[in-house]
Amino acid sequence: MNDRPAPTARPEPFRLAIVGGGPRATYVLERLAADAAGPGPEGRLEVRVHERTGEFGAGQAHSPTQPATSFLNRIAGQVSFAADESMPGAGPLRPRAGRPTLHEWCRRRFAETGEPDFDLGPEDWPKRYVHGLALQDRFTAYVRELRSHGVPVHLCPGEVVDVARQDAGFEVRTASGERHRADHVLLVTGHGPHDPERSPAGRRRAAFARRTRSAYLPSAYPLATTLSPAVTGPGTVVGCAGMGLTAIDVVLHLTEGRGGSFVPDDGHGLRYVPSGREPSSIVAFSDAGMFTFARPHHAKEQGGEEGGEPGTGIREHQGVFFTREAVDRLRTSVGTAPAGAAPAGTAPAQLDFDRDVLPLVVLEMAQLHYATLFRPAARFLAERSAALWRDFLDGACTAAGSPDDPERLLGPLRAAVDEIGAVLERVLAGKEAPDTAGARVREWPVEATLAHWTGVVFGEDARARLREAGNDPAALQRAAAAWRSPWQLDESPTGNRFSWHRTIAPVPRSAYATPGRYRAALLRAMATDRVWAQQGNADNPHKAAADGVWRDLRSVLSYAVDDAGLTASSHRAFLARHTRHHNRLANGAAVEVMTRIEALARHGLLDLTTGPGATVEPDDTEGRFRVTGPATGAVHLVDTLVDARIHPFDPRLDSAPLFRRLTERGLVRLWRNESADGTSFEPGGLDLTAGFHPVRADGSAEPGLTVLGPAAEGRRSFLLSALRPDRDHYVMRDVINWLNELRAALTAHHEERECGR
Repeated sequence: MNDRPAPTARPEPFRLAIVGGGPRATYVLERLAADAAGPGPEGRLEVRVHERTGEFGAGQAHSPTQPATSFLNRIAGQVSFAADESMPGAGPLRPRAGRPTLHEWCRRRFAETGEPDFDLGPEDWPKRYVHGLALQDRFTAYVRELRSHGVPVHLCPGEVVDVARQDAGFEVRTASGERHRADHVLLVTGHGPHDPERSPAGRRRAAFARRTRSAYLPSAYPLATTLSPAVTGPGTVVGCAGMGLTAIDVVLHLTEGRGGSFVPDDGHGLRYVPSGREPSSIVAFSDAGMFTFARPHHAKEQGGEEGGEPGTGIREHQGVFFTREAVDRLRTSVGTAPAGAAPAGTAPAQLDFDRDVLPLVVLEMAQLHYATLFRPAARFLAERSAALWRDFLDGACTAAGSPDDPERLLGPLRAAVDEIGAVLERVLAGKEAPDTAGARVREWPVEATLAHWTGVVFGEDARARLREAGNDPAALQRAAAAWRSPWQLDESPTGNRFSWHRTIAPVPRSAYATPGRYRAALLRAMATDRVWAQQGNADNPHKAAADGVWRDLRSVLSYAVDDAGLTASSHRAFLARHTRHHNRLANGAAVEVMTRIEALARHGLLDLTTGPGATVEPDDTEGRFRVTGPATGAVHLVDTLVDARIHPFDPRLDSAPLFRRLTERGLVRLWRNESADGTSFEPGGLDLTAGFHPVRADGSAEPGLTVLGPAAEGRRSFLLSALRPDRDHYVMRDVINWLNELRAALTAHHEERECGR
């Protein structure tokens, strides 16, 4: 007789399905692998990761197999792959050596391989495939670590096309017909292209291409297969719809990627040498009529005058006028009540971005612009604007000018700048010694301000000559007469004036008269922007203002906009207009990339004559697409039309069926911004709870699903980003919040299984 006890049945594991195997999935696996309280004892958790491209860790956007002509628009030292000390509640952290930044990962790989693309400093711009290799490597390491803890991880190449409720969980269905059970589904799918057949314009273009010798490419990716020589080779004219980061990828792939090369050019930085395998012309066009601005040299981790010792932290700009508190005061004074359906106290009073928020953004930019020029006088400048700013926040602003003028709060600041400029001009002209002017002016330090302004406009050598001249007016006048700005800044203390209108539209309207005049003016603006970017985001006033507000204060922008913070009509206008301003001002490409684009335009292969407001229509007579620039009069016939834009998330237009089917099932619904005046706006993103769980068609929450990333766009903004170290970055913060909920779900799952045995 065998009296050995029967083996205890092993409880069913908690099945987690992760749909999307790109960067966010990498961050998720990092936390799962590092957090012992998450996976827990062997057998408690089972993970299945679905990635339609099969490129786990990177996904298509960061594929290690993509062309080497595409660059990441983030410096290597500002990309990471794991949680760090800046993230409250992250749980167990890896040893410092176990969570390298992209820069540190590249240094290790360069030591192993000697490959030049890995030979990067912390402020260098990596090629995008390099980021993909690092993501792939980290993903693989985290999977290996999870498996070593006894957590099964299944990698499933292929597309998930549907998720259906089944019993107490879900069934995940793939395009190949596979079906997998899941207790929780995490959707981190990233951006996808729109299906041209799901919009009238797309259907018309696709049908035209089918019946003519033209080609229509509704998405540019993957570049190597989509932009084949058959439709973009020698003799073809390629129309590039879009002038942002995707368009830059397209242009460089069709030129440098076809064997062309860039050689040094003393006058312009680079000159393009064609290979003969490029298209005959690439016509780039967009609503704005210009490429994104160059991202400035990053100088905010260097310590210095404001930041203490080098390496002690990131000197990101802290708002003076554009703050969360200012937004709250505006909501109280001029905000309108949200739609009546919202429970009292659950939704903020709504603002109009152009009327209420943009003036604060512009004031903050102007303040930072002038504080960069005249840093020792920054407090004086801010104090001059404070009274009008407070009146504006209280709804009692009496500023001159139209209520629609975004610069209407700048009057006191401009007057203060005039005062500073007049004093410095007298000193530089030899009419007054610096110490005499300093004794006369008590509100700001004349000598320190003059020294700082001199360094910004003319460089450190001029600042040294200023010190040598001392208080001798004649010597100072002689020295100043010889100074020249290497950054193409105005050389007068009363120059370098801030203008919101020139910032967003640097090509004067007088240049729109002909295509040639517009091209010449745009090339001049691009060359100036390149030099400003080389000066950096801490020393160039123009770049400091753009980077410090539209990048450093992006969370304040989100605070003003997100969760129906704007009226429905204003929200629609914000997405149509100001997200493009953000992308050009704060999300552009590296200087070395934009120098290439400038060289291609000067060569003539890249055509920039179309100008703003371009339209594209099928031309049945010619059998080609006709691109028209109404502002410049340019007309181009193109053989191949490439949609080189990142499409906003919208399941109604998405080429992938997943979210459309979830909508049809009622598991998710679109988020709607509703205003008390009866207007509403559906930007395309899903309606999600604060924990990123979908709101079902019947208004109830679906806690078994979590959605992170672009599918949450609409209610939230600026959601596409690589993880950044030492920043308490929102991408990892969302993962950590999700993991906290997952722990509770794991516990409940296993308690239920234990009770049921």
